[in-house]
Amino acid sequence: MKSRLLSLILFFCCSWPVLAQDTAFPDYVSVIKIWDQPPHSAFTDLVRFQNAFYCTFREGLTHVDTTNSGKVRVLKSTDGKQWESVALLAIPKIDLRDPKLTITPDQRLMVTMAGAVFAPVNNRNKVQRIAPMVSFSDKRGANFSEPQKSTLDPAISPSKDWIWRTTWHNGMGYAIDYQVLTDDKWMIYLLKTKDGIHYDKVSDLDVTGRPNESTIRFDQNGNMLVLIRREAEDQMGILAESKVPYTNWTYHKMAIRLGGPNFLFLNDQKLVVGSRNYASPNKMALYLTDRQGNITKTIPFPSSGDASYPGMVIHQNKLWVSYYSTHDGKSAIYLAQVPLDKLY
Repeated sequence: MKSRLLSLILFFCCSWPVLAQDTAFPDYVSVIKIWDQPPHSAFTDLVRFQNAFYCTFREGLTHVDTTNSGKVRVLKSTDGKQWESVALLAIPKIDLRDPKLTITPDQRLMVTMAGAVFAPVNNRNKVQRIAPMVSFSDKRGANFSEPQKSTLDPAISPSKDWIWRTTWHNGMGYAIDYQVLTDDKWMIYLLKTKDGIHYDKVSDLDVTGRPNESTIRFDQNGNMLVLIRREAEDQMGILAESKVPYTNWTYHKMAIRLGGPNFLFLNDQKLVVGSRNYASPNKMALYLTDRQGNITKTIPFPSSGDASYPGMVIHQNKLWVSYYSTHDGKSAIYLAQVPLDKLY
């Protein structure tokens, strides 16, 4: 989608205050607000591309509503302070949700998202249809294509499917597709893609408890780790690990519930995990863990209520984290910086 008409929108956000929280957060965590135009801004991701930060998120009326008018915004900043809107992706009568950013092998930005239709059922907004969708930028990161549906391997019998994040490794993109078969039966599959549009099945993951949102990362030896949210049973998160060809899995249950999970490797044995914190008034937190998911440190961020869903980038000896929160009166997008030495 052409975005030149949006490029005049600039935000100078250094002076926007972050309110104090009931639970103190470390003074080495620096946080600024970068966007709060629509009634509800949420579900972020962050990437570094062409010497600039790109942040994406959903804009809508509420967290979930039946107007099916959710849109995907993409912002750009060279310094993390001054932000410019470069795209607003929209499809009439489709709720575009949870955008994720990645860089393709041919050096374009790829935005994966879900295209959903909601309707009220028994006083709850429930999804009627949902499918993975994708948009690509040009090589300058200036213009984005109209979102299009991704094609899934018929071996998984596509139904209500959601590819939550695609991660590229050695020229191949890998993603976890979660599929809602019934209210109680959800399945997850590892898929792969060469173009970000067509996905083939690699393997099943044997995870119960309504597994869903999942992030894939690779260690230096090409081993795959997958961080998985679960909505039923004990609801504790899962870290799954597999070696090439990613068909045999080892599972480690964590001691926390996850929401909007993301993570990066700090080294081959240490991870930094970003997630909703269900056990604290501060609903966005970082967790330092080993690769089995054992937590060694928790770092709360200023946040409350409807919050979390972080994007994460390591740049200039800092961890940069985008997230959303309602602690300042409405749902807004924030950018945090954490010195890497505080994580090691």
